[in-house]
Amino acid sequence: MRPEMAELPKAEMIDVPALAKAYASGEIDLICVLGPTASGKTKYAVRLAHEIGNCEIISADSRQIYKGMDIGTGKDLQEYGDVPHHLIDILPAGEKYNVYQFQQDFLAAYQDIRSRGRVPILCGGTGLYITAVTCAYDWSASVPLSEAKAHAADVDDGASGTTLEGLPTRTFFIGTLVTRDVRIARIDRRLDERLAEGMVDEIRGLLESGVPAERLISYGLEYRYVTKYLLGELTYDQMREKLAIEIHRFAKRQMTWCRGMERSGIKIHWTNV
Repeated sequence: MRPEMAELPKAEMIDVPALAKAYASGEIDLICVLGPTASGKTKYAVRLAHEIGNCEIISADSRQIYKGMDIGTGKDLQEYGDVPHHLIDILPAGEKYNVYQFQQDFLAAYQDIRSRGRVPILCGGTGLYITAVTCAYDWSASVPLSEAKAHAADVDDGASGTTLEGLPTRTFFIGTLVTRDVRIARIDRRLDERLAEGMVDEIRGLLESGVPAERLISYGLEYRYVTKYLLGELTYDQMREKLAIEIHRFAKRQMTWCRGMERSGIKIHWTNV
C-alpha cells in the first residue's frame, strides 16, 4: 500500500472537562495540538482554549516566528481572538533560528504561563519543534538532519543539544484530522486566497527590505517558489503549480512525522475538526 493511501487514524471525541481535570491534577503538564497543514489546528486550539478557559497558546511553527512573513505563513492572528499567543513575530525575517533556540524560547514561555496558573497549549505543524520540546531525549540523536530540514525552516548543523531541564514530560497530544480530499481542497483554496491577498507583494517587500533571496528560498514552500518567480526563474503559472505540489507533499510529510511519533510509543488522540 502506498504511503499516501495508508489508512487514516481513527477519530475520537475529546473529553474536554476530563482533559482540564487531568491538567489541574498534574496528570498531564501540556496539551499539544498537531497535524498537517490545512487541518484546522489553530482554530481547534483556540476553541479548546475557550472551552478549558485560562489558556495560552505557544506556536510551534518554524516560520511564523518571523516578522513580516504573514500571508505566506498563514499567521491569521485574528483567529486567536482574546487568547494570548507566544513565539510568533519574535525575530526579523532573514535571521537564522534553530531547534535548540526553539527549545529555549518554548521553555521560557511554558514556564511563564504555568507560573501564572494558566494552561499552556502547544500548537503547530513543525514536527521537529514539537518533538524537541515534548520528548525526554536528545532530539539530535533521534532525527536525521535530512529529515529535520524537511520540517523546519532553518536547522543549524551545529545547533544540537540535550533536552533542557524543565520541559514537559506528560504531554497530551491531540491530532486534527481531516480526510485527504478535504485537505487537498483546503490547500488549493488557501493557496489561491493567499495569492489574491498579496503574498507575492509581501515577499517582494521582504526582498526590497534587504532580506537575501537565498534566505527566503531556504524558508521553503511559499517563500522558495515566489522568490524564484520574482527572480525570473519561474513563470507565475509554474510557480503556482510547483508550489501547490510541494504544499501537498509537505502535508504528507507532516502526517508521516505524526505517525512516526505514534510508532515510537506516543499516543496521539486524533479528532475530527
